[in-house]
Amino acid sequence: MSVYTVVSPEHLGAWLKDYSIGTLVSLEGISAGIENTNYRVTTTGGRYILTLFEKLKAHELPFYLRLMDHLSDRGIPCPKPIVNRNHEFLGTLNGKPASLVSFLSGKDIGRPGAAQCAQVGAMLASMHLAGQSYPLAMENPRGPKWWKAALPEIVPFMPAPEVVLLREEVRFQSLYRFSDLPRGVIHGDLFLDNVLFDNDRIAGVIDFYFACTDALLYDLAITVNDWCVDAGGKLDAERCAALLDAYRRIRPCTAIERGAWPVMLRAAALRFWVSRLYDLHLPRPGEITHAKDPGHFREILQQHIAHEHELPQLVT
Repeated sequence: MSVYTVVSPEHLGAWLKDYSIGTLVSLEGISAGIENTNYRVTTTGGRYILTLFEKLKAHELPFYLRLMDHLSDRGIPCPKPIVNRNHEFLGTLNGKPASLVSFLSGKDIGRPGAAQCAQVGAMLASMHLAGQSYPLAMENPRGPKWWKAALPEIVPFMPAPEVVLLREEVRFQSLYRFSDLPRGVIHGDLFLDNVLFDNDRIAGVIDFYFACTDALLYDLAITVNDWCVDAGGKLDAERCAALLDAYRRIRPCTAIERGAWPVMLRAAALRFWVSRLYDLHLPRPGEITHAKDPGHFREILQQHIAHEHELPQLVT
């Protein structure tokens, strides 16, 4: 979503000849995020988002693009990939795998209330149910194996007390496998900036490039950790209850999910703490980049540990 690969109007105009969406009118780089290069593209046929993939390889991308197509066809308001004249979702632009998807209206919100959190909970549950019929699978690329592999690279940049906390949490999480939790396709990154609202209603869910096959509860924990925390990293009871209640009305949680919930909240905080440390200290050069504060998820993790018995429960 940062601009790492510069695309000129001339190059894009030529590339668009492989699509039946008209000719180029304008393009604009999108500066938010840290993973891919994104542009807003307007043609004589409409508005689209162009993504050039900076990390993911061409053979990995069908999982994500077909998933968006699958969910869109089942009523989830997510970007729909555009096929080229060869009926393919993926092409190559400036040496990078590239795709076009439909543009979604609306904008993200900075401070959600309980009503918005409830909508997000319902949407996440609906996505989880719609994903049950998706035939492809993808191991979580930033799961426990990645946490452990990243440790030697990031700890030299960290103060000693944080290294102790990080190593202890990785050890703690290694004690839990939860192989019997309900699994399926998860979004993996359903943060505030990946849900678009229009007139106070959800208009779109975007950025599926951390989607994978994992525990559905893990996806719920990732979402709660962003939508329902206060500035100090503690969960807000009202927003959390609204999101969880709306979710379970569509997809009720199992008994083992209810028991695993506190550990999964910590796992979700750990994942993004490690990711942000990695992106901050080991960045790739880019024309426009925005590394996010890793301390935010360290604080969330610390709050979950300190207030374990006060965490909101998953109820029947």
